[in-house]
Amino acid sequence: PHGTDLSALVPLVPTFASYAMSFVYLGIYWNNHHHLFQAVDRISGSIMWANLHLLFWLSLVPFVTEWMGANHFASLPLAAYGVVLLLSAVSFTILVRAIIAHEGPGSKLAMAVGRDRKGSLSLLLYTVAIPLAFVQRLAAGGLYVMVALIWLIPDRRIEKNL
Repeated sequence: PHGTDLSALVPLVPTFASYAMSFVYLGIYWNNHHHLFQAVDRISGSIMWANLHLLFWLSLVPFVTEWMGANHFASLPLAAYGVVLLLSAVSFTILVRAIIAHEGPGSKLAMAVGRDRKGSLSLLLYTVAIPLAFVQRLAAGGLYVMVALIWLIPDRRIEKNL
């Protein structure tokens, strides 16, 4: 802030809001990643590369977070944020599929994930929100928040199958 009183913080509300949302998202990924690897008996090279792929997309979260917050949730930064969220979700799905391919269809993880309706719904909501950011920014942001709310509680399917 460029000032010492509380009014100096007002222009930073969008930046803080985007930071808070990204913090929640990264916390969700961290928790679910932890739960995911609790169900893994062994890893392979393809799992390591899939994990690195996820890390790449998550490493872009601070960049799009700052861009979105500094520009008060303007359409292009909001859509770019959604693209990073979508590709993070896609890469998490790839990671899960790589683990299941390595451990087999009868593995604990395969049984826990099942049809992965939450994952599929998340991908759909991101896909809708990205172009929506150019038409109705509030609705697009609302969809990002909705996905976060869906995942806020760590994935209990894995806990139940361990």
